[in-house]
Amino acid sequence: MALPIMGNVKRLFPVIQKHHSLRRLFCAGQCVERKEAPRGRVFSGIQPTGVPHLGNFLGTLETWVSLQGQYPSVVYSIVDLHSITQPQDAALLRVNTLDMAASLLACGIDPERSILFKQSQVSEHAELSWIFGCLTSMPRLRHLPQWKMKSKQNNEGSVGLYTYPVLQAADILLYKSTHVPVGEDQVQHLELAQDLARIFNHMYGDFFPEPRALLSSTRKLKSLRDPSSKMSKSDPQNMATVYLTDSPDIISLKIRRAVTDFISEVTFDPQARPGVSNLVLMHAALAGCTVEEAVCQARGLDTGKYKQLVAEAVVLRLTPIREEIDRLRGDRGHLERILADGASRARELAAPVLKEVHHRVGFC
Repeated sequence: MALPIMGNVKRLFPVIQKHHSLRRLFCAGQCVERKEAPRGRVFSGIQPTGVPHLGNFLGTLETWVSLQGQYPSVVYSIVDLHSITQPQDAALLRVNTLDMAASLLACGIDPERSILFKQSQVSEHAELSWIFGCLTSMPRLRHLPQWKMKSKQNNEGSVGLYTYPVLQAADILLYKSTHVPVGEDQVQHLELAQDLARIFNHMYGDFFPEPRALLSSTRKLKSLRDPSSKMSKSDPQNMATVYLTDSPDIISLKIRRAVTDFISEVTFDPQARPGVSNLVLMHAALAGCTVEEAVCQARGLDTGKYKQLVAEAVVLRLTPIREEIDRLRGDRGHLERILADGASRARELAAPVLKEVHHRVGFC
């Protein structure tokens, strides 16, 4: 059952238009409007888990899109080598990879302004990872969060899971990347890349830059059914996560059923009112305004009416993305050509770097 489209959406749309363009000027927690464009190369990767959810979009993909206009060289990879640290169905992995490619393009990743490719199509990633693995100690890896978290879940972990951060470091340094957009939970893995750059440079001469973190200023969205947990694809509750391909009816239903509390007024207090505060964060991010401005717009509305306002904002923003994903999914060949072209361009950057590494290490 769809929520009625309220007159509020007409009031909201100019706010979204006005503030969303300004919001793109902000990255890494600071204004990036400068007289001179930043220099260097950005690298980031995303696992092929299919269509992203709203939290992925606001926390990662919007930043990826904005970085295309800020840095002269931007490299984005669908990291399918990383994905097999957990068991994967081969057919589903192929589908999920193309779904992720379609989603990235629909969100605004432009192959003319960035390089978008599939990690497994550039063999230099795995080869550099082996070299870096020989420079990394086992105690260093044991303390990283990826291993500690997932090995506990499975009672044991694969060698691939254990060395996952080394491959991450190779992904970054293979392109001599200077900046990496990361969330706070990935900072320790980036620090390993920085350490490996220093170790290699000390042993074989100055070569790799030490990449810097671009920390996202966007707070992570929480589950709509359990606001103590982050929004996730692995959430067993269907109503907990909003996907980029959800229909307006589904979006409205999920937000209407979002867990809040028994206080009717809309306020922002993540500790005392996590459910309502999660909706405020969602509203503010989609409207391109501050949390304070979002609360101000909600003045006079109870939480039920406010959910309708938030649903309208989500629908307004995601509808063109959903339609473009559907269109791109219908042309598998087009998606495969974009990834193949991106892999060719990525190899042009990666091959000379690995060749020089070979020479410095003594392979040639």
